[in-house]
Amino acid sequence: MYVESIKLINFRNYINLDIKLNKNLNIFLGPNAQGKTNLLESIYISSTGKSYRTSRDKELINMKKEVGYIGLSVVKDEFKKYIEIKFEKDKNKRIRVNKVEIDKLSELIGQINVVIFSPEDLNLVKGGPSERRGFLDNELSQIRPRYKFNLNQYNKILFQRNNLLKRARYNKSCLKTIDIWDKQLIDVGVPIIRDRIEFIEKLSVISTDIHKKLTESDEILIVKYLSSFNIKSESKDHIRKNFEMALSENLNRDIEKGSTSFGPHKDDMELFINDISCRIYGSQGQQRTTALSLKLAEVDLIKDEIGEYPILLLDDVLSELDIDRRKSLINTFKDVQTIITTTDDIEMADMDPDSKSVFLINDGKMILKRS
Repeated sequence: MYVESIKLINFRNYINLDIKLNKNLNIFLGPNAQGKTNLLESIYISSTGKSYRTSRDKELINMKKEVGYIGLSVVKDEFKKYIEIKFEKDKNKRIRVNKVEIDKLSELIGQINVVIFSPEDLNLVKGGPSERRGFLDNELSQIRPRYKFNLNQYNKILFQRNNLLKRARYNKSCLKTIDIWDKQLIDVGVPIIRDRIEFIEKLSVISTDIHKKLTESDEILIVKYLSSFNIKSESKDHIRKNFEMALSENLNRDIEKGSTSFGPHKDDMELFINDISCRIYGSQGQQRTTALSLKLAEVDLIKDEIGEYPILLLDDVLSELDIDRRKSLINTFKDVQTIITTTDDIEMADMDPDSKSVFLINDGKMILKRS
């Protein structure tokens, strides 16, 4: 899987850009605030339909224009796909795949797969549980449509249960339907938990290996799933029984709070370096390397699930690594199309010139391309 070309019109600071990419390594080089990250963002949006930097689509349109456009030519499973997204300031965005307009964002998911690491991903380690749940949900949704469906259903049921709990504070008769909502929440919540546990078990194995390479075996990274209620077995019946018990035993507490205290929406992911919590005790460097290891592990996880490597986007990552670790990272993913932004002229002289392209970016313009 790889991006063959990108066309941008009035997207962020790009008025009109049309470039072809190398199917291996691409380096976008230039000072800060020139538009390097905007290129990565356009690829990410073409995969998910949403930006990872803003929730307001109109901010993606050049401030002097009314309409913006992304066109991405992608090769996946040896077939070409052309993804187009049109943004208008006073209208909803429109998305087309191979000239056919889609009605739902869910139809875009899986058309192409990307893994992105940006400076904001440091929050994956040092941020709150919602950051790590978001990571799990985003990655599982990319590779398992069933998971995305279950998650959407779970959130709808949770909303209804919470509304009932709020009403029950003043009218206990509302509780006559609580068992119905509990059953629905459990029915959908159990497969979510099982998918997450399976994902994290694989994630831990792969990220541990990557982390060893990045730290020259000085650090051992371990990833564990932290459930909001007691789980000692991965069996469906065990999780279901304990989930049901947690909801039942804490019903009065939930009524008082007006919200549900236990379930996948409260779960977390624990990260340990050499058996010590990285979130609490890790240095910023350790936290950054841990976050990078987790994101890079997604590449192999997606390959295992769909049989093809995703596109790897690295935003301002390599400048923090020495030359040997840069080369180790690139060599680890030599079979993956990798797109990197950097302010440093990265030394990759030993690479086959045909396997890399360097783009010099200045104020939304590509002023030079060299291989």
